[in-house]
Amino acid sequence: MTNSALKPLDQQVIVLTGASSGIGLCTALMAARAGARLVLIARSADVLEKLTADLDAEGLAAIPMVADVSVRVEMDKAAQTAVDRFGRIDTWINNAGLSIYGRLDAVSEEDSRRLFDINFWGVVKGPLAALPHLRTHGGALVNLGSEVSDAVVPLQGMYSASKHAVKGFTDALRIEIEQLDNAPVSITLIQPTAVDTPFPQHARNYMTQEPKLPSPLIDPQQVAEAILKAATEGGRDVTVGAMAAINTAAFKITPSLADKFAAKQARRQQIAAPPMDPQGTLYKPGHAGQVYGQVH
Repeated sequence: MTNSALKPLDQQVIVLTGASSGIGLCTALMAARAGARLVLIARSADVLEKLTADLDAEGLAAIPMVADVSVRVEMDKAAQTAVDRFGRIDTWINNAGLSIYGRLDAVSEEDSRRLFDINFWGVVKGPLAALPHLRTHGGALVNLGSEVSDAVVPLQGMYSASKHAVKGFTDALRIEIEQLDNAPVSITLIQPTAVDTPFPQHARNYMTQEPKLPSPLIDPQQVAEAILKAATEGGRDVTVGAMAAINTAAFKITPSLADKFAAKQARRQQIAAPPMDPQGTLYKPGHAGQVYGQVH
């Protein structure tokens, strides 16, 4: 697909999952203020209502869609809502995701399956709902992976596994849609390094201390910019942040050395404080509606 087939943001209808906090919220604000019309998906009804009301007050077009990305019928409904309200879908952004902090042998199978329902199956069900619409006139599909789509981090092993799965799905889908079908759909995987968002606070936490991300952290605006660039220019695998480029390359070129470096990150993923909310948002929506995490 040529870049010229993708529209400028002010001519786009964008569907965005995980729009109520962090990278998703930052992307929603940036896209809306660039003139895009938005369908914003999250489980947090109160946050979505306030967000869309605030955007409406600025004269910007966004509608809330309370939905769980792991439920296919809800993703189908979101796609149809975009078409009914705005006439089409130009870009679908699969951003929703969260983590579990804890050793792999301590995490319950139930929690691990729920994580995959959101992080992996949510990235499968969104595109399956969007592709029939994107195929008709062209567009972009943007999936949020991570530097741990190629690398790994201890104490977030199941998260790393889910992001590896997202990359595998995205790569296979790209070949089928772009190469075999020659369909006018651009498929991009965004791979950020650690980002300054409420990600640790939303995670399910098995540790005895409050979780954190290892520094350095990048600004979520950098990731939002990469996402929206993929929506307008396409792309394949896009690393965001210097550490993402370093870590993904290290695990490909010197994997044994990368393993030793990754092991050192274990003790850098917690702070000297008891867990504030060990359950996180694995099974329940969050309500803070924040772009940035506690370090900001």
